[in-house]
Amino acid sequence: MPHTPVEQFRAPRRRWGRDLVEVAAVFTAMAAADFAADLVGHGPDGRVLLMGSGAALLSAAGVHTWWARRGHAPAEPDAPALTADTATAATAVGTARDDAECALWRMRTTVADTPGSLGRVCTALAAGRVDIVTLQTHPLGDGTVDEFLLRAPAGLSAAALALTVADAGGRDTWLERADAHDLVDTPTRMLTLATRTALDAAELPLALRQLFGRCTIRSTPPGAGREPAEDTLEATVMRLRDPSGGTITVQRDHLPFTPTEFARARALVELDARLGVRMPAGRGTVTLPEGNELTVRRAGPEDRAAALAMHERCSPATLALRYHGPVADADRYLTHLLGPRFGRSLAVETASGRLVALGHLLWDGDENEVSLLVEDAWQRRGIGAALLRRLVELAAESGRESVYAVTQAANTGMVAAMRELGLPLDYQVEDATLVITASLPTAQGADVPSADALPWVTSRRR
Repeated sequence: MPHTPVEQFRAPRRRWGRDLVEVAAVFTAMAAADFAADLVGHGPDGRVLLMGSGAALLSAAGVHTWWARRGHAPAEPDAPALTADTATAATAVGTARDDAECALWRMRTTVADTPGSLGRVCTALAAGRVDIVTLQTHPLGDGTVDEFLLRAPAGLSAAALALTVADAGGRDTWLERADAHDLVDTPTRMLTLATRTALDAAELPLALRQLFGRCTIRSTPPGAGREPAEDTLEATVMRLRDPSGGTITVQRDHLPFTPTEFARARALVELDARLGVRMPAGRGTVTLPEGNELTVRRAGPEDRAAALAMHERCSPATLALRYHGPVADADRYLTHLLGPRFGRSLAVETASGRLVALGHLLWDGDENEVSLLVEDAWQRRGIGAALLRRLVELAAESGRESVYAVTQAANTGMVAAMRELGLPLDYQVEDATLVITASLPTAQGADVPSADALPWVTSRRR
Protein backbone atom coordinates (compact mmCIF):
# COMPACT_ATOMS: atom_id res chain seq x y z
CA MET A 1 0.00 0.00 0.00
CA PRO A 2 1.51 3.40 -0.89
CA HIS A 3 2.40 5.50 2.14
CA THR A 4 1.70 9.17 2.74
CA PRO A 5 4.74 11.20 1.69
CA VAL A 6 6.93 12.75 4.36
CA GLU A 7 7.32 16.52 3.84
CA GLN A 8 10.81 17.61 3.13
CA PHE A 9 12.01 21.06 4.11
CA ARG A 10 14.84 22.91 2.42
CA ALA A 11 16.54 25.84 4.16
CA PRO A 12 16.03 29.04 2.14
CA ARG A 13 19.08 30.79 0.83
CA ARG A 14 20.05 33.89 2.84
CA ARG A 15 21.12 37.10 1.15
CA TRP A 16 23.08 39.96 2.83
CA GLY A 17 20.84 42.59 1.31
CA ARG A 18 17.76 41.14 2.96
CA ASP A 19 19.50 40.94 6.34
CA LEU A 20 20.52 44.60 6.15
CA VAL A 21 16.95 45.67 5.36
CA GLU A 22 15.63 43.72 8.38
CA VAL A 23 18.20 45.28 10.75
CA ALA A 24 17.39 48.76 9.41
CA ALA A 25 13.67 48.16 10.00
CA VAL A 26 14.32 47.13 13.62
CA PHE A 27 16.36 50.29 14.32
CA THR A 28 13.71 52.48 12.68
CA ALA A 29 10.93 50.93 14.83
CA MET A 30 12.98 51.45 18.01
CA ALA A 31 13.59 55.11 17.13
CA ALA A 32 9.88 55.71 16.47
CA ALA A 33 8.90 54.08 19.77
CA ASP A 34 11.45 56.18 21.71
CA PHE A 35 10.21 59.39 20.08
CA ALA A 36 6.56 58.57 20.98
CA ALA A 37 7.50 57.73 24.58
CA ASP A 38 9.41 60.98 25.03
CA LEU A 39 6.55 63.00 23.50
CA VAL A 40 3.88 61.52 25.78
CA GLY A 41 5.95 61.18 28.96
CA HIS A 42 7.24 64.78 28.95
CA GLY A 43 3.97 66.38 27.89
CA PRO A 44 1.67 68.19 30.36
CA ASP A 45 -0.93 65.38 30.43
CA GLY A 46 1.25 62.41 29.42
CA ARG A 47 0.33 60.09 32.30
CA VAL A 48 -3.39 60.78 31.97
CA LEU A 49 -3.21 60.19 28.21
CA LEU A 50 -1.49 56.81 28.68
CA MET A 51 -4.00 55.63 31.29
CA GLY A 52 -6.96 56.77 29.18
CA SER A 53 -5.62 54.98 26.12
CA GLY A 54 -5.22 51.72 28.11
CA ALA A 55 -8.77 51.96 29.49
CA ALA A 56 -10.18 52.62 26.03
CA LEU A 57 -8.39 49.57 24.61
CA LEU A 58 -9.70 47.33 27.42
CA SER A 59 -13.26 48.60 26.89
CA ALA A 60 -13.08 47.98 23.14
CA ALA A 61 -11.85 44.41 23.71
CA GLY A 62 -14.72 43.70 26.16
CA VAL A 63 -17.36 45.07 23.79
CA HIS A 64 -15.96 42.98 20.92
CA THR A 65 -16.06 39.78 23.00
CA TRP A 66 -19.66 40.44 24.15
CA TRP A 67 -20.84 41.12 20.60
CA ALA A 68 -19.19 37.98 19.21
CA ARG A 69 -20.90 35.76 21.82
CA ARG A 70 -24.29 37.44 21.37
CA GLY A 71 -24.55 37.49 17.60
CA HIS A 72 -22.72 34.34 16.45
CA ALA A 73 -22.54 30.61 17.27
CA PRO A 74 -19.42 29.32 19.01
CA ALA A 75 -16.62 28.64 16.61
CA GLU A 76 -16.04 25.00 15.70
CA PRO A 77 -12.59 23.45 16.01
CA ASP A 78 -10.37 23.85 13.02
CA ALA A 79 -11.02 21.17 10.41
CA PRO A 80 -8.07 19.52 8.72
CA ALA A 81 -7.02 21.32 5.59
CA LEU A 82 -7.97 19.75 2.25
CA THR A 83 -5.55 19.41 -0.59
CA ALA A 84 -6.43 20.67 -4.06
CA ASP A 85 -7.55 17.16 -5.06
CA THR A 86 -9.78 16.62 -2.05
CA ALA A 87 -11.29 20.08 -2.36
CA THR A 88 -12.62 19.19 -5.80
CA ALA A 89 -13.80 15.84 -4.48
CA ALA A 90 -15.66 17.55 -1.65
CA THR A 91 -17.46 19.70 -4.19
CA ALA A 92 -18.63 16.60 -6.07
CA VAL A 93 -20.16 14.99 -3.00
CA GLY A 94 -20.85 18.02 -0.85
CA THR A 95 -24.58 17.72 -1.37
CA ALA A 96 -24.67 14.20 0.07
CA ARG A 97 -25.72 14.27 3.74
CA ASP A 98 -25.80 11.59 6.39
CA ASP A 99 -28.96 9.68 5.44
CA ALA A 100 -30.73 7.14 7.58
CA GLU A 101 -30.06 4.58 4.84
CA CYS A 102 -26.72 3.76 3.27
CA ALA A 103 -25.80 2.01 0.04
CA LEU A 104 -23.05 -0.54 -0.48
CA TRP A 105 -20.81 -0.20 -3.54
CA ARG A 106 -18.06 -2.34 -4.99
CA MET A 107 -15.48 -0.08 -6.59
CA ARG A 108 -12.24 -0.76 -8.41
CA THR A 109 -9.85 1.94 -9.51
CA THR A 110 -6.24 2.17 -10.65
CA VAL A 111 -3.81 4.58 -9.01
CA ALA A 112 -0.17 5.37 -9.64
CA ASP A 113 2.31 3.23 -7.73
CA THR A 114 3.69 6.23 -5.84
CA PRO A 115 3.61 7.20 -2.15
CA GLY A 116 0.40 8.98 -1.20
CA SER A 117 -1.70 7.99 -4.24
CA LEU A 118 -3.97 5.66 -2.28
CA GLY A 119 -4.06 8.12 0.61
CA ARG A 120 -5.48 10.85 -1.64
CA VAL A 121 -8.30 8.56 -2.77
CA CYS A 122 -9.12 7.58 0.81
CA THR A 123 -9.07 11.23 1.94
CA ALA A 124 -11.41 12.23 -0.89
CA LEU A 125 -13.85 9.45 0.02
CA ALA A 126 -13.77 10.49 3.68
CA ALA A 127 -14.50 14.10 2.70
CA GLY A 128 -17.66 12.83 0.98
CA ARG A 129 -18.74 10.85 4.10
CA VAL A 130 -18.00 7.54 2.35
CA ASP A 131 -16.87 4.71 4.65
CA ILE A 132 -14.31 2.17 3.41
CA VAL A 133 -15.45 -1.24 4.66
CA THR A 134 -12.81 -3.42 3.00
CA LEU A 135 -9.82 -2.77 0.76
CA GLN A 136 -7.72 -5.05 -1.44
CA THR A 137 -4.71 -4.11 -3.55
CA HIS A 138 -3.66 -5.77 -6.82
CA PRO A 139 -0.13 -4.72 -7.82
CA LEU A 140 0.48 -4.12 -11.53
CA GLY A 141 3.54 -3.16 -13.51
CA ASP A 142 2.56 0.50 -14.00
CA GLY A 143 0.24 1.04 -11.06
CA THR A 144 -1.92 -0.57 -8.42
CA VAL A 145 -5.53 -1.70 -8.75
CA ASP A 146 -7.38 -0.97 -5.52
CA GLU A 147 -10.67 -2.77 -4.88
CA PHE A 148 -12.99 -1.21 -2.29
CA LEU A 149 -16.23 -2.16 -0.59
CA LEU A 150 -17.81 1.18 0.31
CA ARG A 151 -20.70 2.27 2.49
CA ALA A 152 -21.97 5.58 1.09
CA PRO A 153 -24.95 7.85 1.75
CA ALA A 154 -27.99 6.60 -0.13
CA GLY A 155 -28.32 9.91 -1.98
CA LEU A 156 -24.82 9.72 -3.45
CA SER A 157 -24.94 8.72 -7.11
CA ALA A 158 -22.48 6.51 -8.92
CA ALA A 159 -21.46 9.44 -11.16
CA ALA A 160 -20.59 11.64 -8.17
CA LEU A 161 -18.64 8.81 -6.54
CA ALA A 162 -16.70 8.17 -9.73
CA LEU A 163 -15.94 11.89 -10.09
CA THR A 164 -14.68 11.99 -6.53
CA VAL A 165 -12.21 9.19 -7.20
CA ALA A 166 -11.15 10.63 -10.56
CA ASP A 167 -10.36 14.02 -8.99
CA ALA A 168 -8.21 12.25 -6.39
CA GLY A 169 -6.12 10.54 -9.08
CA GLY A 170 -8.00 7.29 -9.72
CA ARG A 171 -8.43 6.07 -13.30
CA ASP A 172 -10.33 3.28 -15.04
CA THR A 173 -12.82 3.37 -12.18
CA TRP A 174 -15.51 0.67 -12.13
CA LEU A 175 -18.57 0.71 -9.84
CA GLU A 176 -21.25 -1.84 -9.02
CA ARG A 177 -23.92 -2.00 -6.33
CA ALA A 178 -23.08 -4.54 -3.63
CA ASP A 179 -25.12 -6.44 -1.06
CA ALA A 180 -24.59 -8.10 2.30
CA HIS A 181 -22.91 -11.12 0.68
CA ASP A 182 -19.98 -8.90 -0.33
CA LEU A 183 -19.23 -8.16 3.31
CA VAL A 184 -17.43 -11.51 3.53
CA ASP A 185 -13.69 -10.92 3.35
CA THR A 186 -11.69 -12.43 0.51
CA PRO A 187 -9.80 -15.11 2.53
CA THR A 188 -13.09 -16.42 3.93
CA ARG A 189 -14.67 -16.44 0.48
CA MET A 190 -11.70 -18.32 -0.99
CA LEU A 191 -11.83 -20.95 1.77
CA THR A 192 -15.57 -21.42 1.25
CA LEU A 193 -15.16 -21.88 -2.49
CA ALA A 194 -12.23 -24.25 -1.96
CA THR A 195 -14.39 -26.36 0.36
CA ARG A 196 -17.18 -26.54 -2.20
CA THR A 197 -14.72 -27.50 -4.91
CA ALA A 198 -13.18 -30.18 -2.69
CA LEU A 199 -16.57 -31.79 -2.03
CA ASP A 200 -17.80 -31.86 -5.63
CA ALA A 201 -15.87 -31.77 -8.92
CA ALA A 202 -18.82 -30.06 -10.62
CA GLU A 203 -18.39 -27.02 -8.37
CA LEU A 204 -15.22 -25.71 -10.05
CA PRO A 205 -16.93 -23.63 -12.79
CA LEU A 206 -19.47 -22.33 -10.25
CA ALA A 207 -16.73 -21.43 -7.79
CA LEU A 208 -14.88 -19.45 -10.47
CA ARG A 209 -18.04 -17.59 -11.40
CA GLN A 210 -18.81 -16.71 -7.78
CA LEU A 211 -15.22 -15.61 -7.21
CA PHE A 212 -15.18 -13.15 -10.12
CA GLY A 213 -18.79 -11.96 -10.13
CA ARG A 214 -20.39 -11.27 -13.47
CA CYS A 215 -18.45 -13.36 -15.93
CA THR A 216 -18.94 -16.12 -18.48
CA ILE A 217 -17.54 -19.61 -17.81
CA ARG A 218 -17.23 -22.02 -20.72
CA SER A 219 -15.82 -25.54 -20.68
CA THR A 220 -14.39 -26.91 -23.92
CA PRO A 221 -13.98 -30.70 -24.15
CA PRO A 222 -10.68 -32.22 -25.31
CA GLY A 223 -10.16 -32.02 -29.06
CA ALA A 224 -12.94 -29.45 -29.58
CA GLY A 225 -10.51 -26.58 -30.01
CA ARG A 226 -6.94 -25.44 -29.55
CA GLU A 227 -5.94 -26.29 -26.02
CA PRO A 228 -3.41 -23.95 -24.37
CA ALA A 229 -0.03 -25.43 -23.53
CA GLU A 230 -0.29 -23.61 -20.21
CA ASP A 231 -2.68 -21.32 -18.36
CA THR A 232 -2.90 -17.92 -20.04
CA LEU A 233 -4.22 -14.47 -19.11
CA GLU A 234 -5.22 -11.97 -21.80
CA ALA A 235 -6.81 -8.84 -20.29
CA THR A 236 -10.47 -9.86 -19.88
CA VAL A 237 -10.00 -13.56 -20.75
CA MET A 238 -8.21 -16.30 -18.85
CA ARG A 239 -7.81 -19.83 -20.15
CA LEU A 240 -7.17 -22.64 -17.68
CA ARG A 241 -6.33 -26.24 -18.41
CA ASP A 242 -9.18 -28.42 -17.20
CA PRO A 243 -7.85 -31.20 -14.94
CA SER A 244 -10.31 -33.61 -16.55
CA GLY A 245 -9.24 -32.58 -20.06
CA GLY A 246 -10.07 -29.61 -22.26
CA THR A 247 -10.11 -25.94 -21.38
CA ILE A 248 -12.00 -23.73 -18.95
CA THR A 249 -12.41 -20.19 -20.31
CA VAL A 250 -13.34 -17.33 -17.97
CA GLN A 251 -14.35 -14.08 -19.65
CA ARG A 252 -15.34 -10.76 -18.06
CA ASP A 253 -15.80 -8.06 -20.67
CA HIS A 254 -16.41 -5.14 -18.35
CA LEU A 255 -13.28 -5.46 -16.20
CA PRO A 256 -9.79 -6.83 -16.95
CA PHE A 257 -8.44 -9.57 -14.73
CA THR A 258 -5.44 -8.83 -12.53
CA PRO A 259 -2.50 -11.18 -11.92
CA THR A 260 -3.79 -11.63 -8.36
CA GLU A 261 -7.14 -12.90 -9.64
CA PHE A 262 -5.38 -15.15 -12.13
CA ALA A 263 -3.37 -16.68 -9.28
CA ARG A 264 -6.57 -17.34 -7.29
CA ALA A 265 -8.19 -19.10 -10.25
CA ARG A 266 -5.13 -21.27 -10.79
CA ALA A 267 -5.12 -22.22 -7.10
CA LEU A 268 -8.71 -23.53 -7.34
CA VAL A 269 -7.92 -25.47 -10.52
CA GLU A 270 -4.82 -26.99 -8.93
CA LEU A 271 -6.87 -28.07 -5.89
CA ASP A 272 -9.39 -29.74 -8.19
CA ALA A 273 -6.62 -31.52 -10.10
CA ARG A 274 -4.99 -32.88 -6.92
CA LEU A 275 -8.26 -34.25 -5.52
CA GLY A 276 -9.25 -36.03 -8.75
CA VAL A 277 -12.74 -37.31 -9.64
CA ARG A 278 -15.24 -37.06 -6.77
CA MET A 279 -18.99 -36.78 -6.34
CA PRO A 280 -21.27 -36.24 -3.32
CA ALA A 281 -22.69 -39.45 -1.86
CA GLY A 282 -26.15 -38.02 -1.18
CA ARG A 283 -29.11 -40.01 -2.46
CA GLY A 284 -32.84 -39.52 -2.38
CA THR A 285 -35.89 -41.58 -3.20
CA VAL A 286 -38.92 -41.05 -5.39
CA THR A 287 -42.04 -42.83 -4.16
CA LEU A 288 -44.44 -43.40 -7.04
CA PRO A 289 -48.23 -43.28 -6.58
CA GLU A 290 -48.42 -47.09 -6.66
CA GLY A 291 -45.87 -47.30 -3.82
CA ASN A 292 -42.68 -48.19 -5.70
CA GLU A 293 -39.52 -46.46 -4.50
CA LEU A 294 -36.82 -45.29 -6.93
CA THR A 295 -33.41 -43.87 -6.07
CA VAL A 296 -32.37 -40.36 -7.18
CA ARG A 297 -28.62 -39.69 -7.22
CA ARG A 298 -25.96 -37.68 -8.97
CA ALA A 299 -24.80 -39.10 -12.30
CA GLY A 300 -21.36 -38.87 -13.88
CA PRO A 301 -19.17 -40.23 -16.69
CA GLU A 302 -19.19 -43.69 -15.08
CA ASP A 303 -22.94 -43.94 -15.84
CA ARG A 304 -22.46 -43.71 -19.61
CA ALA A 305 -22.89 -47.47 -20.20
CA ALA A 306 -26.15 -47.54 -18.20
CA ALA A 307 -27.39 -44.45 -20.06
CA LEU A 308 -26.63 -46.08 -23.43
CA ALA A 309 -28.62 -49.13 -22.35
CA MET A 310 -31.56 -46.85 -21.47
CA HIS A 311 -31.31 -45.27 -24.93
CA GLU A 312 -31.79 -48.75 -26.42
CA ARG A 313 -35.03 -49.15 -24.46
CA CYS A 314 -36.39 -45.71 -25.44
CA SER A 315 -38.54 -45.25 -28.53
CA PRO A 316 -37.28 -43.07 -31.41
CA ALA A 317 -40.05 -40.57 -30.67
CA THR A 318 -38.87 -40.16 -27.05
CA LEU A 319 -35.26 -39.68 -28.13
CA ALA A 320 -36.29 -37.18 -30.80
CA LEU A 321 -38.24 -35.09 -28.26
CA ARG A 322 -35.23 -35.04 -25.97
CA TYR A 323 -32.31 -34.42 -28.33
CA HIS A 324 -34.00 -32.42 -31.12
CA GLY A 325 -31.90 -34.09 -33.78
CA PRO A 326 -31.20 -37.40 -35.52
CA VAL A 327 -31.90 -40.29 -33.18
CA ALA A 328 -28.73 -42.03 -34.31
CA ASP A 329 -26.67 -39.18 -32.82
CA ALA A 330 -28.20 -39.45 -29.35
CA ASP A 331 -25.42 -41.64 -27.98
CA ARG A 332 -22.62 -39.18 -28.73
CA TYR A 333 -24.26 -36.47 -26.60
CA LEU A 334 -23.83 -38.47 -23.40
CA THR A 335 -20.13 -37.75 -22.87
CA HIS A 336 -20.86 -34.03 -22.80
CA LEU A 337 -24.04 -34.32 -20.75
CA LEU A 338 -22.49 -36.47 -18.03
CA GLY A 339 -19.28 -34.42 -17.74
CA PRO A 340 -19.13 -32.54 -14.41
CA ARG A 341 -17.60 -29.44 -16.05
CA PHE A 342 -20.70 -28.82 -18.17
CA GLY A 343 -23.32 -28.93 -15.41
CA ARG A 344 -24.97 -31.43 -13.14
CA SER A 345 -26.80 -34.63 -13.95
CA LEU A 346 -29.27 -36.67 -11.89
CA ALA A 347 -30.13 -40.33 -12.45
CA VAL A 348 -33.17 -42.30 -11.34
CA GLU A 349 -32.67 -46.04 -10.91
CA THR A 350 -34.72 -48.97 -9.70
CA ALA A 351 -33.90 -51.22 -6.73
CA SER A 352 -32.02 -53.49 -9.09
CA GLY A 353 -29.80 -50.61 -10.30
CA ARG A 354 -31.49 -50.17 -13.70
CA LEU A 355 -31.36 -46.59 -15.00
CA VAL A 356 -34.82 -45.34 -16.03
CA ALA A 357 -34.47 -41.52 -16.19
CA LEU A 358 -31.85 -38.80 -16.58
CA GLY A 359 -32.06 -35.08 -15.80
CA HIS A 360 -29.46 -32.50 -16.78
CA LEU A 361 -28.72 -28.93 -15.65
CA LEU A 362 -26.23 -27.51 -18.18
CA TRP A 363 -24.18 -24.35 -17.72
CA ASP A 364 -24.59 -22.40 -20.97
CA GLY A 365 -22.52 -19.29 -20.30
CA ASP A 366 -24.78 -17.02 -18.27
CA GLU A 367 -27.80 -19.17 -19.09
CA ASN A 368 -28.83 -22.57 -17.78
CA GLU A 369 -30.66 -25.31 -19.65
CA VAL A 370 -32.66 -28.10 -18.02
CA SER A 371 -33.56 -31.30 -19.86
CA LEU A 372 -35.21 -34.61 -19.03
CA LEU A 373 -35.25 -38.10 -20.49
CA VAL A 374 -37.59 -40.70 -18.99
CA GLU A 375 -37.80 -44.22 -20.35
CA ASP A 376 -41.13 -44.88 -22.09
CA ALA A 377 -42.29 -47.52 -19.61
CA TRP A 378 -41.84 -45.09 -16.69
CA GLN A 379 -43.42 -41.94 -18.16
CA ARG A 380 -46.50 -40.17 -16.73
CA ARG A 381 -45.71 -41.30 -13.18
CA GLY A 382 -44.24 -38.12 -11.67
CA ILE A 383 -40.57 -38.97 -12.21
CA GLY A 384 -39.92 -36.09 -14.63
CA ALA A 385 -41.58 -33.51 -12.36
CA ALA A 386 -39.52 -34.66 -9.35
CA LEU A 387 -36.28 -34.54 -11.36
CA LEU A 388 -37.04 -31.09 -12.77
CA ARG A 389 -37.80 -29.64 -9.36
CA ARG A 390 -34.52 -30.96 -7.98
CA LEU A 391 -32.59 -29.50 -10.94
CA VAL A 392 -34.21 -26.12 -10.31
CA GLU A 393 -33.15 -26.34 -6.68
CA LEU A 394 -29.56 -26.99 -7.73
CA ALA A 395 -29.65 -23.96 -10.03
CA ALA A 396 -31.08 -21.72 -7.29
CA GLU A 397 -28.47 -22.94 -4.79
CA SER A 398 -25.77 -21.97 -7.29
CA GLY A 399 -27.08 -18.41 -7.56
CA ARG A 400 -28.57 -18.76 -11.04
CA GLU A 401 -31.38 -16.39 -11.97
CA SER A 402 -33.27 -18.52 -14.49
CA VAL A 403 -33.40 -21.84 -16.30
CA TYR A 404 -34.82 -22.66 -19.70
CA ALA A 405 -36.04 -25.80 -21.42
CA VAL A 406 -36.00 -26.38 -25.18
CA THR A 407 -38.77 -28.68 -26.35
CA GLN A 408 -41.68 -28.97 -28.74
CA ALA A 409 -45.27 -28.03 -28.21
CA ALA A 410 -46.15 -31.71 -28.64
CA ASN A 411 -44.07 -32.56 -25.56
CA THR A 412 -46.95 -31.98 -23.14
CA GLY A 413 -45.14 -33.81 -20.33
CA MET A 414 -42.27 -31.29 -20.27
CA VAL A 415 -44.64 -28.33 -20.54
CA ALA A 416 -46.72 -29.66 -17.62
CA ALA A 417 -43.60 -30.27 -15.50
CA MET A 418 -42.44 -26.66 -16.04
CA ARG A 419 -45.86 -25.32 -15.08
CA GLU A 420 -45.90 -27.41 -11.88
CA LEU A 421 -42.83 -25.54 -10.64
CA GLY A 422 -45.05 -22.63 -9.65
CA LEU A 423 -42.52 -20.09 -10.97
CA PRO A 424 -42.94 -17.20 -13.46
CA LEU A 425 -42.63 -18.63 -16.97
CA ASP A 426 -41.86 -17.05 -20.33
CA TYR A 427 -42.79 -18.86 -23.57
CA GLN A 428 -41.09 -18.26 -26.91
CA VAL A 429 -41.64 -20.17 -30.15
CA GLU A 430 -38.85 -20.26 -32.73
CA ASP A 431 -39.12 -22.41 -35.85
CA ALA A 432 -41.59 -24.82 -34.23
CA THR A 433 -39.32 -25.07 -31.18
CA LEU A 434 -40.73 -24.04 -27.81
CA VAL A 435 -38.38 -22.37 -25.29
CA ILE A 436 -39.76 -22.08 -21.74
CA THR A 437 -37.82 -19.89 -19.30
CA ALA A 438 -38.48 -20.01 -15.55
CA SER A 439 -37.32 -17.16 -13.27
CA LEU A 440 -35.76 -18.52 -10.09
CA PRO A 441 -36.13 -17.25 -6.53
CA THR A 442 -32.68 -15.63 -6.60
CA ALA A 443 -34.18 -13.10 -9.00
CA GLN A 444 -37.76 -12.99 -7.73
CA GLY A 445 -37.24 -13.22 -3.97
CA ALA A 446 -39.75 -16.05 -3.69
CA ASP A 447 -39.34 -19.51 -2.22
CA VAL A 448 -39.14 -22.60 -4.38
CA PRO A 449 -41.13 -25.45 -2.87
CA SER A 450 -38.59 -28.09 -1.96
CA ALA A 451 -38.67 -31.43 -3.69
CA ASP A 452 -38.93 -32.93 -0.21
CA ALA A 453 -42.31 -31.23 0.18
CA LEU A 454 -43.81 -33.19 -2.71
CA PRO A 455 -45.88 -36.17 -1.55
CA TRP A 456 -43.95 -38.66 -3.69
CA VAL A 457 -40.39 -37.49 -2.93
CA THR A 458 -38.28 -38.13 0.16
CA SER A 459 -34.55 -37.66 0.70
CA ARG A 460 -32.04 -39.52 2.79
CA ARG A 461 -28.28 -40.07 3.02
CA ARG A 462 -26.67 -43.39 2.40
